[in-house]
Amino acid sequence: MAISKLTPLLLALVFLSIAEPGEPSLFADIKQGQDPDKEPYVGVNIGTDVSHLISPPSLVSFLQVQKITYVRLYDADPDLLKALAKTKIRVIIGVPNNQLLAIGSSNATAASWVDRNVVAYYPETSIIGIAVGDEVLTTVPSSAPLLVPAIGSLYSALVAANLHTLIKVSTPHAASVMLDSFPPSQAFFNQSMVSVMLPLLQFLSRTGSPLMMNLYPYYVFMQNKGVVPIDNALFKPLTPSKEMVDPNTLLHYTNVLDAMIDAAYVSMKNLNVTDVAVLVSETGWPSKGDSKEPYATVDNADTYNSNLIKHVLDRSGTPLHPELTPSVYIYELFNEDLRSPPISEASWGLFYGNSTAVYLLHVSGSGGFLANDTTNQTYCIAMDSIDARTLQAALDWACGPGQANCSEIQPGEDCYQPNNVKNHASYAFDSYYQKEGKAAGSCDFKGVAMITTTDPSHGSCIFPGSKKVSNTTRQVLNSSVSSGAAESSRFFIFSSNRRRAIDRALQSVFFVLFSFLLAIALWTPS
Repeated sequence: MAISKLTPLLLALVFLSIAEPGEPSLFADIKQGQDPDKEPYVGVNIGTDVSHLISPPSLVSFLQVQKITYVRLYDADPDLLKALAKTKIRVIIGVPNNQLLAIGSSNATAASWVDRNVVAYYPETSIIGIAVGDEVLTTVPSSAPLLVPAIGSLYSALVAANLHTLIKVSTPHAASVMLDSFPPSQAFFNQSMVSVMLPLLQFLSRTGSPLMMNLYPYYVFMQNKGVVPIDNALFKPLTPSKEMVDPNTLLHYTNVLDAMIDAAYVSMKNLNVTDVAVLVSETGWPSKGDSKEPYATVDNADTYNSNLIKHVLDRSGTPLHPELTPSVYIYELFNEDLRSPPISEASWGLFYGNSTAVYLLHVSGSGGFLANDTTNQTYCIAMDSIDARTLQAALDWACGPGQANCSEIQPGEDCYQPNNVKNHASYAFDSYYQKEGKAAGSCDFKGVAMITTTDPSHGSCIFPGSKKVSNTTRQVLNSSVSSGAAESSRFFIFSSNRRRAIDRALQSVFFVLFSFLLAIALWTPS
């Protein structure tokens, strides 16, 4: 699971400031795993080491509210499989490691397992895959000889039930099954595991099943601090000079996950297998850690998972395979608070066990995945750690072309204090977000805004989306204009009459006037 026994992925990083490489080669023979035309998706892993976990029916209702349509279970819990019946949620069920011995040793046991955990629920419950064990080769190597026989026996049972074309069988691996993983062009599977990996890959190729990989850029970063930039691990934009470059292919890697995925493709190719797709069965970032894990923070977890979702749904592929975007399963849905230390092991969840959010992903415009807000009371605010100039540009757009009602952040008004660009931008962003009906993409502002369920109102400053706005009478503050006018909104909208039509008309006038004056100021005769 999350605490994968990873060896350092990046044994050598090459940072080259060179021109963009040419078009990378395409490998059109790789299969998408289930349906070659299927869109890549984001799912979540559901662990159950959670105190006070909500009931299976409540959990399924929660998944539906959150628009989560793909889940991976670590077992085949009958109550949960029953609750998932007649929903559109697709499920990968798991065979725990402690059941490998029985299933790998007996075809009859495997057939019984399939009858009990698959046939009994399918098709009412949409089971799409079976994950046989979890990181078996690295966590329980004594069971490695049983892995392929267990997979084969389960597949034979699916054939007997005529389900083998509908339900794929595979097994998740830790990243440490690969060695010399950067640059990706030099990666290969641990030679001690080839006796298992080769027949496994041949099986996956023959059945059109994916290679499941648990890939954690968090651990790569922690094990290679000073070499791997944090921005590269978090999918943040990089200048070309800071991108990782494979010196053998000249392919640029803007994020660690893509490099790990391509390392898996190269490792398979070294065993002459080129038609198996990678499925990222686990990835994520912890939101809390002890003193030895200072980068396990809510902000980093939010950034990683938000950018991960955008990356997958953008269908950008990887540098080696731009035509293939692997689907991913986020580790994990709930914080598993019953897990043993370190602290980070209990802190990978998007939600607490009672279904309240650990943090709110900023994934607006991504198709509604992970709505997060179960109360329908959301606000749009400026993100932390964004420079004032970037925020000011977004603020100017919101109060100008965006036609947000920015009257309350003018001097003397209720939301003018504290007089800083972040406070003013948050108000303007929320005004625009609420005006647009919380539509997808209306809380982005080129990546400087985020959605929150916490009411940002303070004192007499009531934000547009606040429940307080309907029963609060606003009074104009007779405060003097702060000397920090440089950071205040540049669009002064004097609004004794606050009707929306007049506000918008005045904003348009001032925007045109501002643009005209700016053009004059910037124009210089040749």
